[in-house]
Amino acid sequence: MTTTLKSPAPVRETIAPNNGDVVESRPLTVALAGNPNAGKTSLFNALTGLRQKVANYPGVTVERKEGHWQLAPELPAALLIDLPGLYSLDANSIDEQIARDVITGRLASVPRPDCVIAVVDATNLERNLYLATQLLETGRPLVVALTMIDLAARHKLEIDAARLSDALGVPVVPVVATQRTGLDALAAAVIRAAESAPPAAGWRLSAAAERELEALAALYAQDNGNGNGAHTDDAATDKTVATTDKSVATTDARLDASARRYDALVELYAEELPEASEQQAAVAAARARLADGNPRWWQEPLLARYNWIEGVARRTVRDHKPGRTRRTDRIDRFVTHKFFGPLILFAVMLLILQTIFSWAQLPMDLIDGGFGRLGELVRGTLSPGLLTDLLVDGVIAGVGGVLVFLPQILLLFLFISLLEDSGYMARAAFLMDRLMRGVGLHGKAFMPLLSSFACAIPGIMATRTIENPKDRLATILIAPFMSCSARLPVYTLMIAAFFSKQEKLLGVLSVGVVIIMAMYLLGVVVAVAVAWVLKHTILKSPPPPLVLELPPYRMPNPVNVFQTIRSRSWMFVRRAGTVILAISILLWALVTFPRINATTGDAATTAATTTNAANATDERATTAQRDETVQPAAGASNVAEAVDGDEGEQIRQSYAGRLGHLIEPAIAPLGFDWKMGIGLIASFAARETLVSTLSIVYNVGADATEESGSLIDAVRNARRADGSPAWTPLVAVSMMVFFVLACQCMSTIAIVRRETNSWRWPLFMVTYMLVLAYVASFVTYQGGRLLGFS
Repeated sequence: MTTTLKSPAPVRETIAPNNGDVVESRPLTVALAGNPNAGKTSLFNALTGLRQKVANYPGVTVERKEGHWQLAPELPAALLIDLPGLYSLDANSIDEQIARDVITGRLASVPRPDCVIAVVDATNLERNLYLATQLLETGRPLVVALTMIDLAARHKLEIDAARLSDALGVPVVPVVATQRTGLDALAAAVIRAAESAPPAAGWRLSAAAERELEALAALYAQDNGNGNGAHTDDAATDKTVATTDKSVATTDARLDASARRYDALVELYAEELPEASEQQAAVAAARARLADGNPRWWQEPLLARYNWIEGVARRTVRDHKPGRTRRTDRIDRFVTHKFFGPLILFAVMLLILQTIFSWAQLPMDLIDGGFGRLGELVRGTLSPGLLTDLLVDGVIAGVGGVLVFLPQILLLFLFISLLEDSGYMARAAFLMDRLMRGVGLHGKAFMPLLSSFACAIPGIMATRTIENPKDRLATILIAPFMSCSARLPVYTLMIAAFFSKQEKLLGVLSVGVVIIMAMYLLGVVVAVAVAWVLKHTILKSPPPPLVLELPPYRMPNPVNVFQTIRSRSWMFVRRAGTVILAISILLWALVTFPRINATTGDAATTAATTTNAANATDERATTAQRDETVQPAAGASNVAEAVDGDEGEQIRQSYAGRLGHLIEPAIAPLGFDWKMGIGLIASFAARETLVSTLSIVYNVGADATEESGSLIDAVRNARRADGSPAWTPLVAVSMMVFFVLACQCMSTIAIVRRETNSWRWPLFMVTYMLVLAYVASFVTYQGGRLLGFS
């Protein structure tokens, strides 16, 4: 029995392989492909709006972005796949391999595109058309979206879209995503293209090469008929055989001629021979015959494409002001200057940090006060007991202690997005190339390292653009030194507790901003030093030259900026609501159990536990007043009991307290006590959990009195067993130095394991970074004491 979903527009039907009955129909799948900086992200955001999601392709860490595009009101929304930015389909990197596999249907987890949109920058037509020629060769329905058409007009470049369409043989639609111009015409062109026969490439090779391609294509068609085909394609009716989730959809008829030619072209001019023995022999013989007639036979596709592209550009582009000096070139005379350029970069970074701290203060205070009032409301509403303590001291204090830094995270990603969208980020990479090459790193390493200032995970993932395995591994191993956004809450807490009331330097810069800049620079300096050692020892290899595109300067797209801030901040909030929430609850349990009897110090029964929890709240004020008058006595244990009270003893005897005491001899030379040790242990799951851990430890203990309602006051007022301050400015600096250099993020370790496909390198990274952090923190604290600092 046949069933269908009726639609007035193209909808792909899936048919059963045995009886040919239609069992399912699906909306169109459209792939968006283009060069980096060609406006692909702006177009994707304009077409999908908020109906998009970001994940990874299975088995790799290449980002997968897809959304839903409403082609027409009467049609089901199409699935729009935003492919990684790439310059060609030659598969020299993981990004290019994934993009080619998606377009050709070799990736089982992604539906084969019914149409491909080639995003072409009108201001750089010749360079962008190279990818378009390769997309034509795949045999998929193609539509060209001509972006940056407004910038081209400002540069006095006139693009004849109709003539360009005739030359390419596919629809060409000028679009301006920021103004939503041409989007309806693009949707109509995609609907028509999905119903049409795939186009043929306009360029051709020599007669000898074309004969070899025809012979190989015929061989592939024969192998496909025997079940050994290397390529799959839709039938002429676009009906695909239903398959399981583990296999790619195969055809129920014949391979398309263009797709067969593309397979032959890829195999004939690839660096390696195909795996199939019969195909391998045929390709090797074809290469030998071509080499006999032309020693440079392997250059023929490249030259043929560019010759054809130059002819197309001559017929379709008219430059009304040839030889002009563009605004971008005038700006670059200063921004990329070998002397002024680094100064401008340093000033930009300093301005960003100063702005983040000054603008974020008010919303941070509001969020902090809001969580404080929420805790008081919950404690006043619920009866005293373990449940109330869990909600207030575990959930609210733990998660709230991290979410209070959300304004700073939002501002950080705002500025990163502005720098990327304006085109300045590529200039920063260009300026840092000399430094990168000086320590043996690839110039492309700067972009992953710069991304690591936001989060080491996307920074490590971005190293896939580095072709040399040793250069890529060296970049991965130093990426965690960049001070990511997870370290920012730690820096902010230390600065707010001990350096916020210092006079501004030169009357402008706050001491906190200078300290933050110093922490960032410390991470960079150590990363450079470690990279030099790695590249001259275990990862020795010469760095290749940097090839980098400098896009024209342009105003940032507000939609792109908003989407970046939205997605990244949601990742931070989700992390706070999942990982940090789980860790906060676990830490609360570790500092709460086993419960002790307030009078005997022994483990109490459940009934005694409830009574103690109730009495603890009523005695906090009395305990705080007692803490202020207690003087050091002869016995250390008696002093500790007098200072901390019953709840301090509870923390000391808890599981967390025992762990803190266990590592205290090792961390005491760094200036840390056992309570800080609890935070260090928790921070190895995620750095920012130090803040939530200290919130839990000090809110449960007597240090968090009614007068010191915030974590900042609790840190300032914390005391050791002898009555001396637990935290001092020197201890705070030592803690920040430790956090700069230690690898304290399970997610980062997991992604390094995934990228290197081995546990050896993640363990090596954690070990050497921990040793460096310990030594640097030791030198900071002990050296500071010798110099008279406290």
